[in-house]
This record gives sequence, structure tokens and C-alpha cells, in this order.
Amino acid sequence: MRTSPLAAAMAFLVAVVLGTAFAAPALAHTALKSSNPAKGATVKGLDSVKLTFTETVRFPVVLVRDAAGQKHQDGKPKLDGPTVTQKISGPLPSGKYTIAWRVVSDDGHPIEGEIPFTVKAPEASASPGASSPADAPSSSSQPPATSAAPGGGAAESAQPGTSASPVSQEDGQGGGMPAWVWIVIFGLAGVGIGMALTLRKKS
Repeated sequence: MRTSPLAAAMAFLVAVVLGTAFAAPALAHTALKSSNPAKGATVKGLDSVKLTFTETVRFPVVLVRDAAGQKHQDGKPKLDGPTVTQKISGPLPSGKYTIAWRVVSDDGHPIEGEIPFTVKAPEASASPGASSPADAPSSSSQPPATSAAPGGGAAESAQPGTSASPVSQEDGQGGGMPAWVWIVIFGLAGVGIGMALTLRKKS
């Protein structure tokens, strides 16, 4: 059975196409498989950046920069096969950031890329019911408590060992003698003086 030249050419073309299709995955370069944070993601905070590639990579370089171009990575990235981890220096304030990375695949081909993301840090809120030391009442600044007397005035606190009333216990007495005795004495003296003056005028 003879094969026509057209059929032989078609068979050769099919073999070339199939061979190229099976060889393509083997010749493919390393690619970024996933990242944390993901591209375009919004996070509340970030301690480190994690990049995972389709195969083992070498010589990783990872930069974390804000919108002003300031860097926020801490030290060098750690490599664990296809995974690259880069620590962040301190908590990131709210804003837009970019992860710039570069690695070398096993075949020596360098690849690089950028991952934009946003940080929206939670706002610090004061706990309800908390008061500052300046708002707390001071015990030394409070006025001393006084008890109200029945007449509306403040009652004086009695010191131990002293009488609470300033009035003398011997009301109506003067010099140890009743008041009416003094009245009688002064009355008799007045009468005597008057009689003496009358007698003098008559003489």
C-alpha cells in the first residue's frame, strides 16, 4: 500500500503540533501562584508578606513601599522552596502600599512583579465609662461636712473635755452672790445718800 505525499505531510504536521503542545509546560517559566495580601486587597493590619510561586525560586528580593515611596520591610526575606516570606517593620498606618518582588527561577530566568494593596487600620476608641485622673474627685478638696442645727445654722462640733454651751452654769449670779441682793444694797445706799444730802441742806 502506497502512502500519498499529502498524507505523509499531514502526519508530520500533526506530530510536530502534538510534540510542541506537550513540551510547552516543561518549558514554561516560574510564575507567582498566590500572595498574602492578595492583589488589590484591603487589610486591617499586616505583620509579614507571603509570596508563593509555582516552583522553587532563588535570590528573592521583596520591597514594601507606601505611596510616598518609604520602605517598610524588616530585614531580608526568608526562602522556603517556592514560598518567600518578608517581615514588616512595625504596624502599617492606613494608606495605599505596593509589594515589589523579584526572584530567579530554577532555569536562571529572573521574574518580577508588583502587588498593590490597601491598609485600613482600625480607629482607636476610648472605652466607655473610663475617666481620667484629673476628673476623679479629690478627697482633700471637699469641704468638711457640717450638721445643720434646728435653727438653720451650722452646729459647732464640741471638743472633748469642754462644754458645748458658752453660757455659765451659774445664770443670774455675779461674784457668788444673787442679783437681788445687789439690787437691795444699791437701793439702800441710794436712800442713805439722799437723806444725807437733805439733812445737809437743812442745816
